[in-house]
Amino acid sequence: MIPPGPRTALAAETTRLSQALHTITAWDTPTRCTPWDAAGLTAHITMTIARLDHMLDAPEPPEATVTAAGYYTPDQRFSPEGNRERIDTATQAALAGGPALTADFDATCHRILTRCATEPPGRRVYTRYDDPMTLDDFLTTRVLEAAVHGIDLADALDQPRWTTPEARHHLTALLLGPAHESALADLGMDAVDFIAKATGRDPFGPSEKARAESLGLTWLTLG
Repeated sequence: MIPPGPRTALAAETTRLSQALHTITAWDTPTRCTPWDAAGLTAHITMTIARLDHMLDAPEPPEATVTAAGYYTPDQRFSPEGNRERIDTATQAALAGGPALTADFDATCHRILTRCATEPPGRRVYTRYDDPMTLDDFLTTRVLEAAVHGIDLADALDQPRWTTPEARHHLTALLLGPAHESALADLGMDAVDFIAKATGRDPFGPSEKARAESLGLTWLTLG
């Protein structure tokens, strides 16, 4: 099966995340993404999507040389300074409170998805780190952000992980390549469990990790 496009996957995953946000009452619940609580993590997710406004307004690069997987590279973006800036800006934004954070998330996703729907195939963008990427590859990174941090929120709130079929399919293709379905079957692993393990949310067993790597697992550097 051909994975759903990143625009489709992002629309599905952010819609499901929005539904979850509207049910949160304990916004001060701690998450594994310390020091963020549910409010801080929600603010961070919103900010990662809102970055597309500036990117779509900026000049288009002449070519795209960075892939979605290549975006998650261990350089200055994950330096102590870069991590501190991410933490501080989301923590400050979280002071607005849960209802305002939910409204901002909904408005941001609607605006960004509407803008992206009008962009032509092959559209290129510069990231804030000056990576020249296709818009679709960058949107893939936003699917990852929404889905993986959705797992973080669900776990913190003691809810079942709500990752959508579109995001599951898209991200396993990112992490395991075109043969991702047969690779998952070989691993005997559920897609959401695999995504959680491949992104450090859950531990791989020793044999699972070695087998996943032999099947083409692409490791990503995450903050």
